[in-house]
Amino acid sequence: MTTRNVHEKQKEKKKLLFLTPELPYPPISGGKLKSWKLLEFLSQNYQVSVASILKEDDTDHVDEFLSKITIQQFYSDSVKSPRTLANLIKSYLKGIPLNLYRTLSESFAQQIAGDIHQYDLVISDHYEVFQYIPVDYKGKVILHEHNAYYLMFERYADDPNHGLVKRLISYYESLRVKDTEKQACQRADLVFASPNDIDTLVSIGIDQNKCHYTYHLGNDEQLGLPSLQFEHSQQSLLYVGSLSWEANVDGLLWFIDGIWPELIKKNPILKLNIVGKNPDKRLIEAIKPYQGIKLAGFVDDLEPYFQQHRVFIAPLRFGAGMKVKVLNAMCRGIPTVTTSVGSEGMDVINNIHLSIADDAQTMTDSINNLLVNQSDWELMEQNSRRIIKEKYTWKALFSSMLIRINQLTNELNDSDINRKTIHQ
Repeated sequence: MTTRNVHEKQKEKKKLLFLTPELPYPPISGGKLKSWKLLEFLSQNYQVSVASILKEDDTDHVDEFLSKITIQQFYSDSVKSPRTLANLIKSYLKGIPLNLYRTLSESFAQQIAGDIHQYDLVISDHYEVFQYIPVDYKGKVILHEHNAYYLMFERYADDPNHGLVKRLISYYESLRVKDTEKQACQRADLVFASPNDIDTLVSIGIDQNKCHYTYHLGNDEQLGLPSLQFEHSQQSLLYVGSLSWEANVDGLLWFIDGIWPELIKKNPILKLNIVGKNPDKRLIEAIKPYQGIKLAGFVDDLEPYFQQHRVFIAPLRFGAGMKVKVLNAMCRGIPTVTTSVGSEGMDVINNIHLSIADDAQTMTDSINNLLVNQSDWELMEQNSRRIIKEKYTWKALFSSMLIRINQLTNELNDSDINRKTIHQ
């Protein structure tokens, strides 16, 4: 292809702005992995620019991010606004949910408002950054729902195991998030969400015709790796996830308090490695009585851990959407024990593709079985990888999403570009 043809081809591509509440790099968590993979794919089909709020240590990774992907423009602002009672109160005074307040930046808003009208299409990656799309923006708008967020707060509030004050705070936050999330979905021209989250959004009044399925998937490159071997693994359990995220912390505390003591009665040499950064103080305290539990910190390469450990656990009691930690473990083939919340949105069969246990005794029994029953272990190792290959790969997912995005962008013409409004 000549230089002229390359430029003409690039000129034909529509301009897309990708709005995100955190730098989607490095792709070490489920949400960041999905955003990173999606950005890679979109950059092959559109002239992509990225606008990102920078949280925690995001600023340390900006240069590497920009070196790894081809984009046209990069807008950013660093926002350090922790999840505290003071900020919760400020969010009420501001009239927006806490997550929106923690992503709020006047400087960032000015950057976006100055340039957004040059873009044909805007993708809001999480509902928190939908607030940066001006009401007079006339291009097409896509909302990428990583989860039905209000549902996570609602489920936490419904769980009697949590303290009354936290449940009340979570309940009122669920109402605020539901209202904001509903407004964003109503304003968007297209909403990407997991199938179960689409059902949830439709139940609160969102038009199903504007929704299209998406998933959070694992690292499907692992499908090319050799099968794991029972005899090469040790009597040990593995957990991987963000250790500051409340759903993960809650599940691990439940596991350590109610399940681990029963497991080590039968398996005195059993080990549990918890992989993830920024462990909550409650976790640090909870593991102190147990020599067999280790906080391994952040790990660059999980492959040695998958090979050495016999069972992967994901003891989640609340949350929403598909769980990447579960999909990733299944993709590699390590037999997985989780809950109904952990397996939500996945077309799986209990004790075939993974084990689903919602009470302490069932989870204990499932783990004990996989620790010693080699035939059940090997069948689950094979079946988990098979269903990932059949149904949950990035290539198939993004091909489907691209068709729907192209249908939307093909609608862009002078006759149907109308002013969009959102009820405040």
